[in-house]
Amino acid sequence: MRQSRGLATASRGRGCDNNTRRGHCRQTARLNAEPIIEIDHVTFGYDASRTILDDISLRFARGKVTSILGGSGCGKTTLLRLIGGMVAANRGRVGFDGELVNARDRSKLLLQRRRMGMLFQFGALFTDLTVFDNVAFPLREHSGLSESMIHDIVLMKLHAVGLRGAAELRISEVSGGMARRIALARAVALDPELIMYDEPFAGLDLISMGVAANLIRKLNDATGATSLVVSHDVAECMTISDHVILLAGGGRIVAQGNPDEVMGSSDPETRQFVHGEPDGPVKFHYPSRSLAEDFGVGAGA
Repeated sequence: MRQSRGLATASRGRGCDNNTRRGHCRQTARLNAEPIIEIDHVTFGYDASRTILDDISLRFARGKVTSILGGSGCGKTTLLRLIGGMVAANRGRVGFDGELVNARDRSKLLLQRRRMGMLFQFGALFTDLTVFDNVAFPLREHSGLSESMIHDIVLMKLHAVGLRGAAELRISEVSGGMARRIALARAVALDPELIMYDEPFAGLDLISMGVAANLIRKLNDATGATSLVVSHDVAECMTISDHVILLAGGGRIVAQGNPDEVMGSSDPETRQFVHGEPDGPVKFHYPSRSLAEDFGVGAGA
Protein backbone atom coordinates (compact mmCIF):
# COMPACT_ATOMS: atom_id res chain seq x y z
CA MET A 1 0.00 0.00 0.00
CA ARG A 2 2.73 2.49 0.94
CA GLN A 3 4.62 1.50 -2.20
CA SER A 4 1.54 2.29 -4.28
CA ARG A 5 1.15 5.71 -2.70
CA GLY A 6 4.82 6.49 -3.28
CA LEU A 7 4.45 5.33 -6.87
CA ALA A 8 1.45 7.60 -7.33
CA THR A 9 3.46 10.58 -6.10
CA ALA A 10 6.35 9.81 -8.41
CA SER A 11 4.06 9.39 -11.40
CA ARG A 12 2.36 12.72 -10.75
CA GLY A 13 5.71 14.42 -10.44
CA ARG A 14 7.16 13.16 -13.73
CA GLY A 15 4.09 12.48 -15.83
CA CYS A 16 3.17 9.25 -17.63
CA ASP A 17 5.37 9.74 -20.66
CA ASN A 18 6.42 6.17 -21.44
CA ASN A 19 5.02 2.65 -21.29
CA THR A 20 6.39 1.92 -17.82
CA ARG A 21 4.95 5.05 -16.33
CA ARG A 22 1.63 4.55 -18.11
CA GLY A 23 1.47 1.07 -16.58
CA HIS A 24 2.22 2.50 -13.16
CA CYS A 25 -0.46 5.16 -13.61
CA ARG A 26 -3.04 2.57 -14.66
CA GLN A 27 -2.20 0.48 -11.57
CA THR A 28 -2.43 3.53 -9.30
CA ALA A 29 -5.74 4.61 -10.83
CA ARG A 30 -7.14 1.12 -10.28
CA LEU A 31 -6.01 1.07 -6.65
CA ASN A 32 -7.40 4.53 -6.02
CA ALA A 33 -10.73 3.54 -7.59
CA GLU A 34 -11.13 0.57 -5.24
CA PRO A 35 -12.62 1.50 -1.86
CA ILE A 36 -10.51 0.78 1.20
CA ILE A 37 -13.61 -0.03 3.29
CA GLU A 38 -16.75 -1.82 2.12
CA ILE A 39 -19.83 -2.21 4.29
CA ASP A 40 -22.06 -4.73 2.52
CA HIS A 41 -25.67 -5.10 3.74
CA VAL A 42 -24.65 -4.95 7.40
CA THR A 43 -27.17 -5.29 10.20
CA PHE A 44 -26.07 -4.99 13.81
CA GLY A 45 -27.58 -4.73 17.27
CA TYR A 46 -26.03 -5.21 20.69
CA ASP A 47 -29.05 -7.32 21.63
CA ALA A 48 -32.15 -8.68 19.90
CA SER A 49 -34.39 -5.90 21.22
CA ARG A 50 -32.78 -3.00 19.31
CA THR A 51 -31.24 -2.72 15.86
CA ILE A 52 -28.44 -0.13 15.69
CA LEU A 53 -27.58 -0.48 11.99
CA ASP A 54 -30.18 -1.82 9.58
CA ASP A 55 -29.00 -3.40 6.29
CA ILE A 56 -26.59 -0.58 5.39
CA SER A 57 -24.10 -0.60 2.51
CA LEU A 58 -21.30 1.96 2.25
CA ARG A 59 -17.98 2.36 0.41
CA PHE A 60 -15.17 4.56 1.74
CA ALA A 61 -12.79 5.91 -0.88
CA ARG A 62 -9.01 5.73 -0.47
CA GLY A 63 -7.12 8.87 0.40
CA LYS A 64 -10.26 10.84 1.26
CA VAL A 65 -11.72 12.39 4.40
CA THR A 66 -15.22 11.03 4.98
CA SER A 67 -17.38 12.41 7.80
CA ILE A 68 -20.14 10.33 9.36
CA LEU A 69 -22.73 12.61 10.94
CA GLY A 70 -25.91 11.93 12.86
CA GLY A 71 -27.63 12.25 16.21
CA SER A 72 -26.66 10.36 19.35
CA GLY A 73 -27.38 6.65 19.19
CA CYS A 74 -27.71 6.40 15.41
CA GLY A 75 -24.77 3.99 15.05
CA LYS A 76 -21.80 6.22 14.14
CA THR A 77 -19.38 4.84 16.72
CA THR A 78 -20.76 1.33 16.20
CA LEU A 79 -19.78 1.62 12.54
CA LEU A 80 -16.17 2.33 13.56
CA ARG A 81 -16.26 -0.60 15.98
CA LEU A 82 -17.36 -2.90 13.16
CA ILE A 83 -14.57 -1.68 10.88
CA GLY A 84 -12.01 -2.18 13.65
CA GLY A 85 -13.31 -5.66 14.41
CA MET A 86 -14.28 -4.81 18.00
CA VAL A 87 -17.74 -6.23 17.32
CA ALA A 88 -19.03 -8.57 14.60
CA ALA A 89 -21.98 -7.86 12.32
CA ASN A 90 -25.14 -9.88 12.90
CA ARG A 91 -25.58 -10.05 9.13
CA GLY A 92 -23.58 -8.77 6.18
CA ARG A 93 -19.91 -8.22 5.47
CA VAL A 94 -17.27 -5.67 6.48
CA GLY A 95 -14.21 -5.52 4.20
CA PHE A 96 -10.87 -3.75 4.65
CA ASP A 97 -8.61 -3.43 1.60
CA GLY A 98 -10.33 -6.35 -0.09
CA GLU A 99 -10.18 -8.68 2.93
CA LEU A 100 -12.94 -9.65 5.35
CA VAL A 101 -12.79 -8.07 8.80
CA ASN A 102 -13.50 -11.05 11.03
CA ALA A 103 -13.73 -10.24 14.74
CA ARG A 104 -13.30 -13.96 15.52
CA ASP A 105 -10.02 -14.36 13.60
CA ARG A 106 -7.72 -12.71 16.14
CA SER A 107 -4.38 -13.25 14.37
CA LYS A 108 -5.59 -11.76 11.08
CA LEU A 109 -7.45 -8.98 12.88
CA LEU A 110 -4.29 -7.88 14.71
CA LEU A 111 -2.45 -7.59 11.39
CA GLN A 112 -5.28 -5.48 9.97
CA ARG A 113 -5.37 -3.25 13.04
CA ARG A 114 -1.68 -2.43 12.62
CA ARG A 115 -2.74 -0.64 9.44
CA MET A 116 -5.42 1.33 11.29
CA GLY A 117 -5.20 4.24 13.71
CA MET A 118 -7.95 5.15 16.17
CA LEU A 119 -8.63 8.40 17.99
CA PHE A 120 -11.02 7.32 20.74
CA GLN A 121 -13.93 9.50 21.80
CA PHE A 122 -12.40 10.36 25.18
CA GLY A 123 -8.75 10.10 24.18
CA ALA A 124 -8.07 6.88 26.16
CA LEU A 125 -4.63 8.13 27.16
CA PHE A 126 -2.60 6.30 29.81
CA THR A 127 -2.75 8.67 32.78
CA ASP A 128 0.30 7.16 34.51
CA LEU A 129 2.54 7.75 31.49
CA THR A 130 4.09 10.93 30.16
CA VAL A 131 2.99 12.54 26.91
CA PHE A 132 6.08 11.06 25.23
CA ASP A 133 5.43 7.54 26.51
CA ASN A 134 1.78 7.64 25.44
CA VAL A 135 2.79 8.34 21.84
CA ALA A 136 5.67 5.86 22.03
CA PHE A 137 3.43 3.03 23.28
CA PRO A 138 2.23 1.64 19.90
CA LEU A 139 5.75 1.93 18.47
CA ARG A 140 7.22 -0.04 21.36
CA GLU A 141 4.48 -2.66 21.15
CA HIS A 142 4.40 -3.22 17.40
CA SER A 143 7.32 -1.73 15.49
CA GLY A 144 10.46 -3.47 16.78
CA LEU A 145 12.36 -0.20 16.30
CA SER A 146 15.26 0.89 18.50
CA GLU A 147 14.63 3.40 21.29
CA SER A 148 16.64 6.02 19.42
CA MET A 149 14.39 5.65 16.37
CA ILE A 150 11.28 5.69 18.54
CA HIS A 151 12.53 8.85 20.23
CA ASP A 152 12.83 10.66 16.90
CA ILE A 153 9.49 9.43 15.56
CA VAL A 154 7.63 10.43 18.73
CA LEU A 155 9.11 13.92 18.67
CA MET A 156 8.16 14.28 15.00
CA LYS A 157 4.56 13.20 15.70
CA LEU A 158 4.32 15.58 18.66
CA HIS A 159 5.82 18.36 16.56
CA ALA A 160 3.13 17.76 13.94
CA VAL A 161 0.42 18.43 16.53
CA GLY A 162 2.29 21.36 18.09
CA LEU A 163 3.22 19.63 21.34
CA ARG A 164 6.90 18.68 21.05
CA GLY A 165 7.60 20.95 24.01
CA ALA A 166 5.11 19.04 26.16
CA ALA A 167 6.77 15.64 25.72
CA GLU A 168 7.79 15.23 29.36
CA LEU A 169 4.51 16.43 30.91
CA ARG A 170 2.17 14.00 32.58
CA ILE A 171 -1.37 13.63 31.26
CA SER A 172 -2.74 15.26 34.43
CA GLU A 173 -0.78 18.39 33.52
CA VAL A 174 -2.29 18.97 30.06
CA SER A 175 -5.57 20.58 29.03
CA GLY A 176 -8.45 18.79 27.32
CA GLY A 177 -7.50 20.24 23.95
CA MET A 178 -3.88 19.19 24.39
CA ALA A 179 -4.97 15.68 25.40
CA ARG A 180 -6.96 15.38 22.18
CA ARG A 181 -3.88 16.36 20.15
CA ILE A 182 -1.72 13.87 22.07
CA ALA A 183 -4.24 11.15 21.27
CA LEU A 184 -4.06 12.18 17.62
CA ALA A 185 -0.25 11.93 17.64
CA ARG A 186 -0.54 8.42 19.12
CA ALA A 187 -3.17 7.42 16.54
CA VAL A 188 -0.79 8.24 13.67
CA ALA A 189 2.41 6.96 15.32
CA LEU A 190 2.55 3.87 13.09
CA ASP A 191 1.64 5.80 9.92
CA PRO A 192 -1.65 3.93 9.45
CA GLU A 193 -3.39 3.70 6.09
CA LEU A 194 -6.79 4.19 7.76
CA ILE A 195 -7.37 6.69 10.58
CA MET A 196 -10.67 6.67 12.46
CA TYR A 197 -11.66 9.67 14.57
CA ASP A 198 -14.47 9.24 17.10
CA GLU A 199 -15.82 12.71 18.07
CA PRO A 200 -12.48 14.53 17.64
CA PHE A 201 -14.06 17.95 18.32
CA ALA A 202 -16.04 17.10 21.46
CA GLY A 203 -15.31 19.39 24.42
CA LEU A 204 -12.90 21.64 22.52
CA ASP A 205 -12.98 25.43 22.42
CA LEU A 206 -13.36 27.08 19.02
CA ILE A 207 -9.62 27.61 18.52
CA SER A 208 -8.73 24.03 19.50
CA MET A 209 -11.55 22.76 17.31
CA GLY A 210 -10.19 24.63 14.31
CA VAL A 211 -6.67 23.35 15.03
CA ALA A 212 -7.91 19.76 15.31
CA ALA A 213 -9.87 20.00 12.05
CA ASN A 214 -6.89 21.49 10.24
CA LEU A 215 -4.64 18.71 11.55
CA ILE A 216 -7.00 15.99 10.33
CA ARG A 217 -7.05 17.46 6.83
CA LYS A 218 -3.30 18.12 6.68
CA LEU A 219 -2.32 14.71 8.04
CA ASN A 220 -4.63 13.00 5.56
CA ASP A 221 -3.18 14.89 2.60
CA ALA A 222 0.45 14.62 3.72
CA THR A 223 0.38 10.86 4.38
CA GLY A 224 -2.08 9.72 1.71
CA ALA A 225 -4.13 8.00 4.40
CA THR A 226 -7.90 7.53 4.48
CA SER A 227 -9.76 9.30 7.29
CA LEU A 228 -13.17 8.52 8.79
CA VAL A 229 -14.50 11.23 11.10
CA VAL A 230 -17.48 10.57 13.38
CA SER A 231 -18.87 13.82 14.73
CA HIS A 232 -21.86 15.98 15.62
CA ASP A 233 -20.04 19.11 14.49
CA VAL A 234 -21.48 19.97 11.10
CA ALA A 235 -19.48 23.13 10.38
CA GLU A 236 -16.01 21.64 10.95
CA CYS A 237 -16.83 18.42 9.10
CA MET A 238 -18.16 20.27 6.07
CA THR A 239 -14.95 22.30 5.94
CA ILE A 240 -12.53 19.35 5.86
CA SER A 241 -14.49 16.51 4.22
CA ASP A 242 -14.47 15.12 0.70
CA HIS A 243 -17.57 13.04 1.39
CA VAL A 244 -20.31 13.23 4.03
CA ILE A 245 -22.69 10.51 5.24
CA LEU A 246 -25.71 11.30 7.42
CA LEU A 247 -27.11 8.51 9.59
CA ALA A 248 -30.42 8.57 11.44
CA GLY A 249 -32.05 6.60 14.23
CA GLY A 250 -32.64 2.95 13.47
CA GLY A 251 -29.41 2.73 11.47
CA ARG A 252 -30.68 4.39 8.30
CA ILE A 253 -28.60 6.28 5.75
CA VAL A 254 -30.48 9.54 5.24
CA ALA A 255 -28.09 11.29 2.85
CA GLN A 256 -24.59 11.17 1.44
CA GLY A 257 -22.55 13.20 -1.02
CA ASN A 258 -20.01 16.00 -1.06
CA PRO A 259 -20.48 18.79 1.52
CA ASP A 260 -22.27 21.13 -0.91
CA GLU A 261 -24.74 18.42 -1.90
CA VAL A 262 -25.57 17.53 1.69
CA MET A 263 -25.83 21.14 2.87
CA GLY A 264 -28.08 21.97 -0.09
CA SER A 265 -30.36 18.94 0.31
CA SER A 266 -34.11 19.55 0.24
CA ASP A 267 -34.81 16.41 2.27
CA PRO A 268 -36.51 17.57 5.50
CA GLU A 269 -34.56 15.25 7.81
CA THR A 270 -31.21 16.16 6.25
CA ARG A 271 -32.02 19.88 6.29
CA GLN A 272 -33.09 19.77 9.93
CA PHE A 273 -29.84 18.14 11.05
CA VAL A 274 -27.29 20.13 9.04
CA HIS A 275 -28.95 23.48 9.79
CA GLY A 276 -29.83 22.69 13.41
CA GLU A 277 -33.52 23.36 13.04
CA PRO A 278 -35.51 22.61 16.25
CA ASP A 279 -38.67 21.49 14.43
CA GLY A 280 -38.83 18.75 11.83
CA PRO A 281 -38.97 14.98 11.35
CA VAL A 282 -36.44 14.37 14.17
CA LYS A 283 -38.34 14.74 17.43
CA PHE A 284 -36.87 16.00 20.70
CA HIS A 285 -38.83 13.63 22.95
CA TYR A 286 -38.04 9.93 23.21
CA PRO A 287 -41.14 7.87 22.27
CA SER A 288 -43.40 7.52 25.31
CA ARG A 289 -47.00 7.22 26.47
CA SER A 290 -49.15 10.31 26.45
CA LEU A 291 -48.91 12.83 29.29
CA ALA A 292 -52.49 12.03 30.22
CA GLU A 293 -51.61 8.36 30.73
CA ASP A 294 -48.48 9.06 32.79
CA PHE A 295 -50.10 11.69 35.03
CA GLY A 296 -53.46 9.99 35.32
CA VAL A 297 -55.35 12.84 33.70
CA GLY A 298 -58.47 12.02 31.71
CA ALA A 299 -62.06 11.01 31.78
CA GLY A 300 -61.52 8.51 34.56
CA ALA A 301 -59.65 10.92 36.87
